[in-house]
Amino acid sequence: MSAPAGQERATVVVGYDGSEAAQLAVRWAAEHAAAGGYKLRVAHAWVWPVFTKNLGPVKGVAGSGLRHSAEAILAEGVELARGAAQAASGVSGAPVSGGPASGAPVSGAPVSGGPASGGIDVGGVMEAGLPAQVLRDAARDARMLVVGSRGIGGVLGQLAGSVCLELAGSSPCPLMVIRRPRRPGHPVVVGVDASSRSPVALAGAVRLASALGTSLQLIHVDPTRPGTREEHGRHAPFQGQELLDHAVYEARKSAPGLDVSGVLKADHAAARELLAAADEADVLVLGTHNPGAGPGNTVSAVLHKAHCNVLITR
Repeated sequence: MSAPAGQERATVVVGYDGSEAAQLAVRWAAEHAAAGGYKLRVAHAWVWPVFTKNLGPVKGVAGSGLRHSAEAILAEGVELARGAAQAASGVSGAPVSGGPASGAPVSGAPVSGGPASGGIDVGGVMEAGLPAQVLRDAARDARMLVVGSRGIGGVLGQLAGSVCLELAGSSPCPLMVIRRPRRPGHPVVVGVDASSRSPVALAGAVRLASALGTSLQLIHVDPTRPGTREEHGRHAPFQGQELLDHAVYEARKSAPGLDVSGVLKADHAAARELLAAADEADVLVLGTHNPGAGPGNTVSAVLHKAHCNVLITR
């Protein structure tokens, strides 16, 4: 499948540091890119130049040095992405070999087989810096940034802080946090409310559910109590069941072939209800309160505790 004509953001970026969490993220990103016909870039944050200038090989020791180690990690990630993209596209043959030869950004060759047989353009980029900033820069013009739920930053993970939480509030594009492989047959779940960010989250959830070929479930947690609804008339905001029904209608209108359902919850914290729904979800979709000002309490709570993959929209 090729990307839609005129698609401005046709690249998926995935962070890779060699950890098991990052390997899951690369496989998910490769499958998603293959399904949509998007370019895929594997990004590695080369943290060592921030702390030391001794980056070269040890004299007399072949393949040594921090630069070589970083290049090897990126090459591994690119190779993994190419193999996963080939498998997702049904392209036969061994993964394309080869990787970066220097610390400069690297452009990868198309997956073996070419676009006519389902191949996609897979490459890598390695930049010096702390993980969150490197990934933000790499994803500046991307349609999606994909990261593992932990491990981005390797042995410096604790020193660098929570990269997922930092990116949740600052990623320049939608952020997909991967905790597990795809769960075919399980829905994409999105929380809807009366905020200005809700339509963006709903639109992102519709696109994702359509791309994954699964159903969409809308969750609305109604914080109101009897006797507190003071606004009336045709200009009053939707609330409760009316808000949920309107969101379901909008989702079905934008994707007529999509299986859409809605669930209304009352008198409970939004994060708790969303986490309960996440137990049976493939992906939970959330909107951010104010990009650049932190992810917000609900997003933070979900990222800490959700058992499924989480998409944070922009």
